[in-house]
Amino acid sequence: MQTEELAAILTFLRNAESLKHTYRSAWTSAGEPESVAAHTWRLALMAMLLAPRLPQVDLLHLLKICLIHDLGEALNGDIPAIHQTADDDKSAQEREDLLALISDLPEALRAELLELWEEYETAASPEARLAKGLDKLETILQHNQGRNPSDFDYAFNLGYGRRYTAANDLLVTLRRMLDNDTRARAERQGRRMR
Repeated sequence: MQTEELAAILTFLRNAESLKHTYRSAWTSAGEPESVAAHTWRLALMAMLLAPRLPQVDLLHLLKICLIHDLGEALNGDIPAIHQTADDDKSAQEREDLLALISDLPEALRAELLELWEEYETAASPEARLAKGLDKLETILQHNQGRNPSDFDYAFNLGYGRRYTAANDLLVTLRRMLDNDTRARAERQGRRMR
């Protein structure tokens, strides 16, 4: 690999560092805003731990998808699902930002990252569909674990990403467990859930 290619990779990594201080709508158990990078890390960890229970899934491919799925949020941040409207074109904005972020990378790396991101966005493979489901489940897990504001909407969790978490029996089981956790957390906070 040529020095200029390595320099381009270092520049990309420096720019991607912004995900460490790009915050999501979730809170950590310490009461700090959760970063996109922290979410991505635990999503990849979930995928690694659960993949052996899904032998038809290519773990390396799944991990690559998990690692890049929110890369487009590095420039303009995240729009929390609870705040998205029909007028938002989150996917188009993230794609545009991703293209800017990867623009200096060598062509083969640019093509690979864009292809992985588009595969995730369109849920075009078993690995992409699994990543989408796990992404929703990791978010719910964090919502149930975080030190949330007093007005946090736990009811939102019960419907969030359901179409992606119904993809296979493992995700359905995890979803059921996390929905039970959501109801228990809401009740501990004095809220009635359906």
